[in-house]
Amino acid sequence: MTDPVSSIRNLGPAYEESCARAGIHSAQELRELGADPAYARLLQHGSKPHFIGYYVLVMALQGRPWNDCKGDEKKALRKRFDAIVASSYDKGRSEFEAALDAIGVIEKRV
Repeated sequence: MTDPVSSIRNLGPAYEESCARAGIHSAQELRELGADPAYARLLQHGSKPHFIGYYVLVMALQGRPWNDCKGDEKKALRKRFDAIVASSYDKGRSEFEAALDAIGVIEKRV
């Protein structure tokens, strides 16, 4: 049996639900993907970008408190976040369109 995403400290039921929409169904799968690819997948499947949500994921996968990110590390994470958003988030795409894509009704816009 696999551990749920919410078994990772600081990732609760809402994060687990977002991961499930993105096809990430276990803590192990999330850890294997890593923070950046997992967050990109969340954005591609309808989650809206939010910097705190991103760095909470990074800290959680490192086993650190969610608010442990400070100074230069936080600045570096912001640059990574901005790059992920630029490459993975379509502002013109609705959550409904993302859901249709997830079930194969429409294709992702390029």
